[in-house]
Amino acid sequence: MTDLFESWRAALAEELPAAVELRHRLHADPRASGDEDDTARVVAAALGLGEGERVAKTGRLIRLPGDHPGPAVALRAEMDALPVTERTGVPWASGSGLMHACGHDVHLAALVAVARAARRVELPRPLVAVLQPREETSPSGALDIVESGVLEEHGVDTVIGAHVQPRLAYGVVSAAPGPVNASTDEFEVVLHGQGGHAGYPHLLRDPVLALSQLVVSLQQLASRRIDPVHGAVCSIGRIQAGTAANVVPNTATALGSLRLMRSVDRERALDALAEIVHGTAQAHGCTAELRISPCEPVLVNDPALAAAAQEWLVRGGADVDVDFRSFGADDFAHYCGGESRGLMLFVGLGDTAGAPSLHDEVFLPEDGAVAQVAGALMAGYLAALEPGGYE
Repeated sequence: MTDLFESWRAALAEELPAAVELRHRLHADPRASGDEDDTARVVAAALGLGEGERVAKTGRLIRLPGDHPGPAVALRAEMDALPVTERTGVPWASGSGLMHACGHDVHLAALVAVARAARRVELPRPLVAVLQPREETSPSGALDIVESGVLEEHGVDTVIGAHVQPRLAYGVVSAAPGPVNASTDEFEVVLHGQGGHAGYPHLLRDPVLALSQLVVSLQQLASRRIDPVHGAVCSIGRIQAGTAANVVPNTATALGSLRLMRSVDRERALDALAEIVHGTAQAHGCTAELRISPCEPVLVNDPALAAAAQEWLVRGGADVDVDFRSFGADDFAHYCGGESRGLMLFVGLGDTAGAPSLHDEVFLPEDGAVAQVAGALMAGYLAALEPGGYE
């Protein structure tokens, strides 16, 4: 496969200038989750293979032409942006209140470059481009695609993704086997007490006090309920209560998320979450409602794919990391296991100490990241051809 690798790399290099221009166009005109039709049309046009097959309402699945034998390899890129007001100051910044603050513009441009270059070489297996909607919100675009059966219809048994990662240095690509992203469940807690005059606390059942204790007590989930070798993260992202300084309200609410790196810990942690919520409420004379919204499973990289990709990444000039894992979550997890196996590669962006984080209003990968992500996607495809991948 060395000849394929070299010829594909050469073709890819010729596609990169146009891919960077596409990245700027997508970045300047982002679309929210569930509203990606315009983005899908632009990317499909850049691929030059027609509109493709509509999937998950606003997504597209585009198969490269050719009578290739055997199972297909899918390369996935996400299309949605975030409700973030951009502060990067570049000429091609978004001014709409939406922003590609998670690198999806880079991922899409890289996928186009890889697929266009692939049309100029002879691939041994079919290649399918998946333009996926709704990665940032629920319901999950990836889950919709998997449940639709469209991947099986196209013979896809391997899905490759690559995501920019500012916590890794530029030139480093992580191809770690096993769990690499956490599961996530979102929850809402509503505490009901007895409000009234702040000067008479002995006559009240204060839900704000109960909520304050609950925020602290929920940290037991990570520190006392889950094996610290594997860890957990329980974060409260919003709390809301009251209307005035001297009035204790009747209710107080909190929104949060629970993240775990092992599937076996998930049910145990959710049971503990309910125990802590209701126990804390009762201790303060309040009652609690707990609503849990399951989101993404643990993202588990196929070990054989990860090992094979490491070799191709090194050939491409990348420094390979095999240890990076993140308590971030990604609906790419739905492609891993079941009818298909998956590999998510993390592509480093630069200064790991001072770089803005994902979802930040000044997060802006260099244009060179398009080439880095494209190289990772290509390595993932080639890994799927290795012994132990396809027989």
